[in-house]
Amino acid sequence: MRQFIDIKRHHKILTIYLLLILIILVAYWQVKNFDFVNFDDSVYVTANPKVQSGLTIDGITWAFTTFRAGNWHPLTWLSHMLDCQFYGLNPMGHHWTSLQIHIANTLLLFFILQYMTGALWRSAFVAALFALHPLHVESVAWVSERKDVLSAFFGMLTILAYIRYVKKRNFFRYFLVFILLSLGLMAKPMLVTLPFVLLLLDFWPLERLKYSSYHQSSGFQSLNLPRLIWEKAPLFIPVAISSVLTILAQKEVGALYTFEALPVKVRIANAFVSYANYIIKTIWPQNLAVFYPHPLGISSLWYVFLAAFAIAGISFFSIRSFKQHPYVAIGWFWYLGTLVPVIGLIQVGAQSMADRYTYIPLTGLFIIIAWGIPDILKKWHFNKIIIAVFAIILIFAFSTRSYFQIRHWENSAAVFENAIKITNYNWLACNNLGLALMCNGKAEEAVFYFKKALRIRPNYLKLYDNLGVALFQLGKLEEALSYYSKALEIDPKHAGIHKHTAMILATQGKLEKALQHYTKALLIDPELADAHYELANVLVNQEKLEKAKFQYKEAIKKDPKHSNAHYNLGCILLKQKEYKEALANFAQVIKINPDYKQAYNYIGIILVQKGKFKKAKKFFSKALQIDPDYSEALKNLKILNQMKE
Repeated sequence: MRQFIDIKRHHKILTIYLLLILIILVAYWQVKNFDFVNFDDSVYVTANPKVQSGLTIDGITWAFTTFRAGNWHPLTWLSHMLDCQFYGLNPMGHHWTSLQIHIANTLLLFFILQYMTGALWRSAFVAALFALHPLHVESVAWVSERKDVLSAFFGMLTILAYIRYVKKRNFFRYFLVFILLSLGLMAKPMLVTLPFVLLLLDFWPLERLKYSSYHQSSGFQSLNLPRLIWEKAPLFIPVAISSVLTILAQKEVGALYTFEALPVKVRIANAFVSYANYIIKTIWPQNLAVFYPHPLGISSLWYVFLAAFAIAGISFFSIRSFKQHPYVAIGWFWYLGTLVPVIGLIQVGAQSMADRYTYIPLTGLFIIIAWGIPDILKKWHFNKIIIAVFAIILIFAFSTRSYFQIRHWENSAAVFENAIKITNYNWLACNNLGLALMCNGKAEEAVFYFKKALRIRPNYLKLYDNLGVALFQLGKLEEALSYYSKALEIDPKHAGIHKHTAMILATQGKLEKALQHYTKALLIDPELADAHYELANVLVNQEKLEKAKFQYKEAIKKDPKHSNAHYNLGCILLKQKEYKEALANFAQVIKINPDYKQAYNYIGIILVQKGKFKKAKKFFSKALQIDPDYSEALKNLKILNQMKE
């Protein structure tokens, strides 16, 4: 009989797994057609040569040593590199990987909860809410937030390894917990509070506190409270290392706000308000945006006090009701504790809150709902039917809302149009919508949004840079230079602005001034491949070919897939009759960009010089296959045919 019950339960579990996968795919399947967005995706993938090169020794070394993007998260970099290895810059593959990890996280959460509690349907309900809640859309549909889903994946594995450890405590099982937590921190430092979560689970549902009055024989080995706390001590080694590295990384990129710029009282006020707003958005997930601007002050004192009173009240109630309803305290302090790293007490970035920060914390609130509602309704007639209907309605409502929220992530324009629509004074959304419009050839509209953003945040350097580029596209060179000049007054050491200033000066024929700004840009940031390339172009115009060759080679060193640098270097080498090296560079151009017609033409010319007419004809023909009206290749093919006659 027991065997029959076990088989029946296994069938139910398998069915729940399949249903969870199905509902996620129904809601998220549309992401396969989505593009990258111009908010951080360029940093992580689309403008990152190290990542685009795939998994290489150089790339792996870089991943473990860089503070790029203001974090130390080598595992996240390796994940993006692996995607580029398989999918290149096809966004569908990158979205698919994030979706797969989200599915894995959902299944792991369900397995962990039902393994700890034995409550099959309550665990399934929590997993379904985790899978489909609209606040989680940002973490899954935004390629740059791979770090969210990836760190959560290792966080779930850490919890699972910990459960196995408390079943049978030994060094190897504990060491696995240590390793998995370390890996999770190498994906995102959000997991710094995970040892605290493990301690919460010791209270409920693992019930490891010895001599507890609420203790029921859980099958897990019990300890007293000091030993439970001491047991977690080694886990704070990777936590401390990750915390220090994260602070150093944020300082390096200037994302860490000082207490002078953002006073303690403002941070505390924003923390209370954010805690309350996340709960409101959990219950009623409307007006979700990619960026919520920080007010940089206390906007509404009564709301701060109301939020603080509510949080204190819930905390008091959860502690008082612990004996009867331990899941309330565990779920509540899971929510409060896991949000601590991103609640703004240590302010990183210009946001007041972010949907992506809720990816792990909301699980605590979901546990309260899943265990609390059946407890509230346990004396009602037909309570099981009522609970089932409620669960179905809630899951359907959230999945529908998520489906439409996911659509806002289709492309950059959709993301930031939505943000502008539902938030006020959103300078970042205006800036990034301007970028999207500029990339779509709508420079006039882009200038409008850049100037709008500049009125909101006059000292935001990226706005000056982007505005200058848009004005350059419109041919308004002097106006562009005036904005760059203002930007350099704010920050004379901004490499990108020096580079773009040089680009405009070069266009105006002011080559010496352009050289000065390119040189400054590269002194500030020697990794700027485009600055090396553009400097080389100026040197070619000055007929300083040896210096130009050096700069093209530097551009290629920084970005091995810089096809234009390979091509221009090949042209110089061909002019200097260094045919072998020129041929190697043109071949590299074709490898990077198979439709680069000029490279085929020049390879044909080199082959003619070597007397390999038959091969040369193939390359001229290939150039014409790409562009039948390509006059240079037509002329060279005609000359070649005459030579053969």
